[in-house]
Amino acid sequence: MSKNTKSQVLRDLIIELERRLGVLEDRITDCCGLSMAQCHAVVELGRRNNISLGSLAQSLNLENSTVSRTVNNLVNGSLAERTEDSTDRRYVAITLTEEGQQVYKSIENGMDEFFDRIMNRIPEEKQEQVMESLVVLLEAIGSERCCK
Repeated sequence: MSKNTKSQVLRDLIIELERRLGVLEDRITDCCGLSMAQCHAVVELGRRNNISLGSLAQSLNLENSTVSRTVNNLVNGSLAERTEDSTDRRYVAITLTEEGQQVYKSIENGMDEFFDRIMNRIPEEKQEQVMESLVVLLEAIGSERCCK
């Protein structure tokens, strides 16, 4: 027995959004041979250039151990490298290699084109409203924990 409350409608809409955006995972895997986690890490590394594992984990909202495995795969695939800080050996910076930079640029270009097409399908007078609503939604989600 299902009630049609606003929170249930929101849940269903977010599930549908997740499913539709899941198509991106297949496109990225086909295009670059990366998992979605690796893709997100490459994009964050490309945008920030030089970042610690902890900062990367925080940016991706993942555990350090998960990000460490993802970075290991990127390093093994010659897309990223670790560099120890000369003054603090505990600090290890992660950066993209030249090959990683090329993958990053390819992902960014593809995503820019994809989201340009999506934005063009939204009526111009509603585009700002959609973006503002997403910001409000992300802020609300960020202040809650699921399944307390």
